[in-house]
Amino acid sequence: IHCHEMGDSVPLSFQRRLLAEQRTQWQKVLLQALRDCKLILANTNTKSYRLNLYPYLCLLEDREYVDIMIQSVSNLPPSGESLKILARDLGHRVFTKYSVRQKHQNQTVEKLGSIYSMYTDLLAKDTKVYDVLPREQWCKLEMEHSSGPTLQGGEISWPYIVTLELGTYLVDLMVKNLKINSDILNPAFERKLIPILYHMYTFRSTRQIGFIKPHPILTQMQQEATETKLTFDSYVMPMMCPPVPWTTVKFGAYLLTPTKLMRTVDGATQHELLLEKCQNLHAVFDSLNQLGNCAWRINKPLLDIIISIFNDRGSDKLDIPPPLSEAPKIPHFNPQDPNYTASQKAQLKREVINAKKKCSEMHSLRMDALYKLSIAHHMRDEIFWFPHNMDFRGRTYPCPPYFNHLGSDVTRAILVFAEGKPLGPKGLDWLKIHLVNLTGLKKRSSLQGRLEYANTIIDDILDSADKPLTGKKWWMNADEPWQALACCMEIANAVRAPDPAKFISHFPVHQDGSCNGLQHYAALGRDVIGARSVNLMPCELPQDVYSGVAQQVEAFRARDAESGLMIAKVLEGFISRKVVKQTVMTVVYGVTRYGGRLQIEKRLKEIDEFPKEYIWDASHYLVRQVFSGLKEMFTGTREIQDWLTESARLISKCGHTVEWVTPLGLPIIQPYHRTRNQVVIFHYILIFVYAWAFMSFLRRPDTVKQKNAFPPNFIHSLDSTHMMLTALHCYSAGLTFVSVHDCFWTHAITVDIMNKVCREQFVALHSQPILQELSNFLLQKYYISVLCRPCLHSVPVPLFELSSHNKRLSPPIPLSVYASLCDLYGLLLCRQSYITQHACKTDVIK
Repeated sequence: IHCHEMGDSVPLSFQRRLLAEQRTQWQKVLLQALRDCKLILANTNTKSYRLNLYPYLCLLEDREYVDIMIQSVSNLPPSGESLKILARDLGHRVFTKYSVRQKHQNQTVEKLGSIYSMYTDLLAKDTKVYDVLPREQWCKLEMEHSSGPTLQGGEISWPYIVTLELGTYLVDLMVKNLKINSDILNPAFERKLIPILYHMYTFRSTRQIGFIKPHPILTQMQQEATETKLTFDSYVMPMMCPPVPWTTVKFGAYLLTPTKLMRTVDGATQHELLLEKCQNLHAVFDSLNQLGNCAWRINKPLLDIIISIFNDRGSDKLDIPPPLSEAPKIPHFNPQDPNYTASQKAQLKREVINAKKKCSEMHSLRMDALYKLSIAHHMRDEIFWFPHNMDFRGRTYPCPPYFNHLGSDVTRAILVFAEGKPLGPKGLDWLKIHLVNLTGLKKRSSLQGRLEYANTIIDDILDSADKPLTGKKWWMNADEPWQALACCMEIANAVRAPDPAKFISHFPVHQDGSCNGLQHYAALGRDVIGARSVNLMPCELPQDVYSGVAQQVEAFRARDAESGLMIAKVLEGFISRKVVKQTVMTVVYGVTRYGGRLQIEKRLKEIDEFPKEYIWDASHYLVRQVFSGLKEMFTGTREIQDWLTESARLISKCGHTVEWVTPLGLPIIQPYHRTRNQVVIFHYILIFVYAWAFMSFLRRPDTVKQKNAFPPNFIHSLDSTHMMLTALHCYSAGLTFVSVHDCFWTHAITVDIMNKVCREQFVALHSQPILQELSNFLLQKYYISVLCRPCLHSVPVPLFELSSHNKRLSPPIPLSVYASLCDLYGLLLCRQSYITQHACKTDVIK
């Protein structure tokens, strides 16, 4: 995106030239400083417990280190960045550059290029055979060309501590050596060299952390220069060719850039160890490959409209962030002025703080939008791909972080499938239904009702497509306005085609889950009432669980009001779907009553008519009623949640982190561990001490986090499993398929097929004894393996034998851990009994 300016004025060109000159000077200074430091390190006798950084500073050319540092200065936000994050990013960039260089030097690139060329030839065939998976094609080609350098296994990632210390050393160089004249922008009586980066401390929650902040002079220079180019690392951009298929836990995604299969917490290694032990993760690999092989392109007409609004002061209503020129002015006052009273000074200070916070937020949002739109503009004439990996729960994400289909309404609206397919007999109807879904107007209507509504407003749809900024602007009132406008344009093109059924559509149509977490809980607990409220049971009209809970809470309120309860009378007419929605949605993910009360309090504050003096009492009352309503509708859900929570508590008390395996064989382990709250002193050796302390306490589980996170993480892993199963079966059916967690996308012509596959795989997943298998796994993992000797052949020990059995163990287990194991054993056996009693209720999901 080119900056919005009236010609190239003298001050602007001067600012750009001045900034370029300073960068040239900084490059020279950093180059000399790096060489001096390397000379010192080369002649230093490093003790064994200290990491010698000299070899890591010789892996690249000196100028490459300097370029990495200069780029990080350019990308530093005005509010600064955490020292740890900045250091990690610098170290990671060095490692990435080194890895790519190694592949060039050992001739891996040549071999990779030849195999990749043959692989893409197979992918590009129009007569695609869906009984051969991309992973199998790649493995076959690799076996046929086994001579020469190996493509897998030769790459060793650096330990997190090495990356962190190397990055911190580079930050140290920048802070010490990068300086600027104090009068470079304004004439001053005194001219002196001042640092452009400062190290300071700030608080995140209760922890004091190191922070690197740019000098205001540097920020002002960068803002006034308004440069027209952004520089990105290649691995944060969409790929211009199909990704390499995942074939092992260490090989896949980008051609040259090393990529992790599973995103993990910094310094955590247990995920990698678990994955390497797995014998068969082919289903997980194939689903990631299916998502990554979807080709995309830019919706250029829509992008041009968005850029025009972005360059013209933005729009809060349309989620286009305005520039800082629209930010509130920061008030200035003299704290020593005797004309102000103490209360007036306090008020003015609050206003200054709020104005600065608003400016910082506006800058962050504006830069985020600038990144996304700049990348989209750069890719406007290209076809591109998003390689995928996953988090520790198995949820999948595109690797490029800034611009992808998981983004906001604006980002999703400008992405369409590169492959087009005819609409077919029902495709236009699905486009219209999808548009109504995006408006959020007909949530309780049937599909036929939504289609009929779309036909009644066809004139508004066509007007929006033809005159988006000058017409009636109907699209602007939708829940997702930009996606709605994109859909209006697609419908307009289709209805004006000679034969709409033959119209080639690139537009993705979405099918979203109905409170997806509760769907899984209802299926696990075989809750008939709950299953009906989240659309797992056949109904004439779509059910809305949020409205159902609101009605239940209203019934409780009316009953209490008749009994004379004051707060119940005050709440008459104020209980709505919107008030309870967020709490209902997050109960499934472990929200507490305290958190739910805060959510409801926020919703009540948004109601102007509600008396503010009753907000506290009303939120307390409502959160209790919401939990009670959910307990009546989802009887099994709370029992399952309590069982998962208590199991995790006992497991972590035994000194273990909670671990399980998904139905597709993916191992999951929760990365929540106790760490010491240490002050991070700005010196690269002390950063090393801090990080080493973090690593040494890695195996101590955080009991509170382990138990609170187990229920939501377990449901997330089931949700991911369902998505992967759907992706695999859609591939075998020849469908284009991508997902945003529980929201599935495909072409309009194949929506019916995808819906059928989605439902079949949900039934198949929950026809498995999921809780029974989880109970067996936990029993084997945390009880039998600890208490039972090898000679017992993993047979559970009866409870009355436990006391004597513990005496035979060498060394004996501490009594607290022993008691927790006994409790866990009883809990798991009780759960198995519950599962057996409810196993006959299979009609809920069939």
